[in-house]
Amino acid sequence: METNFFKSILSLQVAGNWKISIAKEDADKLIVSVLFFNDTIGDDARKKVPPILLKGTAEELDNGFFQAVAEPVKDTAQLFANMEQFLKEKEQAKVSSQMEKDNVLKRDKEKSELQTQYQSAMKKADELETAGKFKEAWMKVPPSDLYPEYKDVIHARKAELSDKFPVDLFNDPKTDEPC
Repeated sequence: METNFFKSILSLQVAGNWKISIAKEDADKLIVSVLFFNDTIGDDARKKVPPILLKGTAEELDNGFFQAVAEPVKDTAQLFANMEQFLKEKEQAKVSSQMEKDNVLKRDKEKSELQTQYQSAMKKADELETAGKFKEAWMKVPPSDLYPEYKDVIHARKAELSDKFPVDLFNDPKTDEPC
């Protein structure tokens, strides 16, 4: 007796496992349950795939078994492949989303640190101005290229402080006349 049962299974070229149960219904009829599954898929929906049920005589099952199971098994294998691909893409999206959140948090932290540095420098400039140290206060005002959003405020503050510098006798425009 020669059969090609296992060759026929291999010819389907599907990744997964088979559970085949055979029960006798009556004297000449059989019930065959074929469950195609894949335990490597992480989605629990794989457990909801029902078995294929075939009923018939031994001769009918010999003649039509693979014709009856080929398409459903191929469809199930494709479903499993789609599930696995979906899970991988979902995980990638989750990782990407976490990376984006981390990047946003990092940018917010850097912006917050810059804001703190700006406020600290302006506070120090105010303290030095109050103490009458206008040149030192002018030096403590942060550079506008580091804080472009405060560019106008920084330029105005530096101009305000430079107007309070003591008169320099050597560079006073009123005394530039020849003697």
